[in-house]
Amino acid sequence: MRGEVPASATVDWWFMSKGESEFAHIYSYADMTGYVMDDRFVERLDWNGSKKTVDVQDGSIFILNVTYNDTGTYRCYFDRTLTFPNYEFHTNATKFITINVVGKETRGTASILSEVMMYVSIIGLQFWLVVEMIYCYRKISAAGEEALRESEAEYLAITSESKDNCAGVTVSE
Repeated sequence: MRGEVPASATVDWWFMSKGESEFAHIYSYADMTGYVMDDRFVERLDWNGSKKTVDVQDGSIFILNVTYNDTGTYRCYFDRTLTFPNYEFHTNATKFITINVVGKETRGTASILSEVMMYVSIIGLQFWLVVEMIYCYRKISAAGEEALRESEAEYLAITSESKDNCAGVTVSE
């Protein structure tokens, strides 16, 4: 969408039920208003696309209270007109969506596999984090012990120097 080029668009949805041979016009959206065109979908279709603009970018709809009769092929026809100072440019696109209504939600193999892989990766990352924490703790602990030994050696060296200096001092009378 380019703001400097005025445009307008219309969206039409068509439906061909399983077993039928022709598409029936079920919904039309133009000039910021939607119209249900087929009695089978009255009060069951809801506009979900672009709102408050004549330049529609999203032409999606919701089907409410889905039944087995909604199984079939849906066709979305998108017609857009760009208005330039000297001419108008028309473009259109058609998308087909096949829907199969089933009694109970089913999960595909890819969905199950991706969920298992997600949990495996989470456990693997947590294990790696624990190993890394132990490694860092040991390294910091070893460095701390070495620093402690150095400070003890430094303290002992200072103490023995003090004693040496004290032995050389004579008391004057």
